[in-house]
Order: sequence, then structure tokens, then C-alpha cells
Amino acid sequence: MISVIIPTYQHAGTLARCLDSALAQTLAPGEIIVVDDGSTDRTQDVLKPYLGRITLITQTNQGAQAARNRGWKAAHGDALIFCDADVRMRPDMLEKMQAALERHPEASYAYGAFRFGWKKFRGVPFEAKRLRQRNFVHTTSLVRAADFPGFDEQVKRLQDWDVWLTMLERGKTGVLVPETLFSVEIDGPSRIGSSWLPRLAYRLPWSVLGWMPPALKRYRQAREAIVRKHHLPV
Repeated sequence: MISVIIPTYQHAGTLARCLDSALAQTLAPGEIIVVDDGSTDRTQDVLKPYLGRITLITQTNQGAQAARNRGWKAAHGDALIFCDADVRMRPDMLEKMQAALERHPEASYAYGAFRFGWKKFRGVPFEAKRLRQRNFVHTTSLVRAADFPGFDEQVKRLQDWDVWLTMLERGKTGVLVPETLFSVEIDGPSRIGSSWLPRLAYRLPWSVLGWMPPALKRYRQAREAIVRKHHLPV
């Protein structure tokens, strides 16, 4: 059984499309758990038509990692997938990911390519050395529940990379589904400051220029924290 876990905060504008895409899967999930992390917009009104088909958990605002962990602890599935409320799944996404795990029993999770707004992120085949250098696996991946370690609630950014590295340290690996399986809308408040930057932005000599884009500064700080935690090469 697959458990779809949807944490949401202030995403009334995209949540219905996310839920509709989960309910339209060719491989129906065993359960859909929505964790409302203290939203003050119209989230509860949006959820009313779905209450007979989902499990709803409501909590005070504690952050995305806490909301994901709350859903994980309530889940009953053999496999888990964390799907933010601005994600729209391709109808056969779960079917494709589940098939990949069945073909690769050595893998603990299956992931695919995706779109973030207008930008397409192509799938990268799994390689442990490459994962230690940079993240290429999105949070929206199908994970065997028995292998999932939970999210570190002290990690505020790059939480997906942190999870995959933690699993790698335990001998767990992933497998790529080489198709674009979902898209992420970027109009919600949780995406402010996390928008995609072109590759050139990461290579410019900002220290010489005397200024750095705030989003890039936050990314570098988050990356440094992950490097320290997992003892990665700089």
C-alpha cells in the first residue's frame, strides 16, 4: 500500500489540484494524508469536499519537516511519498515509481524528472559519489517505509538532500524513473526565496562583487550546514 503524505501551509490556491492529481492515479494510493500546518487561508474550505477520501491532520504551525513527520507517523503504507501541496502528479506517477521499485529490489526509493515552474529538471541516474556532491533527488519520491529515517526537523532547507544522505550512510540507494513525472507550481508563499536560479549564478564571484542574491546566500548557508552534518567534501 502506498501512503501519499501532503503537508500544506497557506496553499489553498493549489491544494485542490494536488489532491485531484493524487486521486486520479492509475495505481490508486492506499491512503492520502493531508497535514494542515496551521494554515490561515481558505485551506479548510478547500478540503471539505475531500474529507471522505483523505485523512486530515490539523496542527499549529510547526514547519514543513514537522508536518511531514506527523504524516509519516500516521501512515500505514509499505511505501511513502511526500507531495507538497503545489505539486501536480502525472496520472501514472505512482505506477511508474512502484514498477521501478519492483524491478530494483536493492533500491530504497524511486525518483523521476520534474518541472519547477517553467524549468525542467532532468532525471540523473543514481550514483553515490554524485549524491555526496549535490542533490538530484526531489522530496517527491516513492520510499520504502521500512527504510525511511524521518526528516531532521532542525534542517530547514535542503531537507530532501539530508534525507537521501542519511539513507546513503545506512547503505540505502535510489533508482531513477527517466520520465517527467510531476510539476511544481511556484506561486505559493512557501516557494518565496526558493525559486530556481540559473547555473551561472552559482559561479559568479559574488565576494568580489560585494553583493549576493538573498536566495543564493540562503542556499549556500543551507549547503554548508549539510556538508558539516554529513562530513562531505567541500
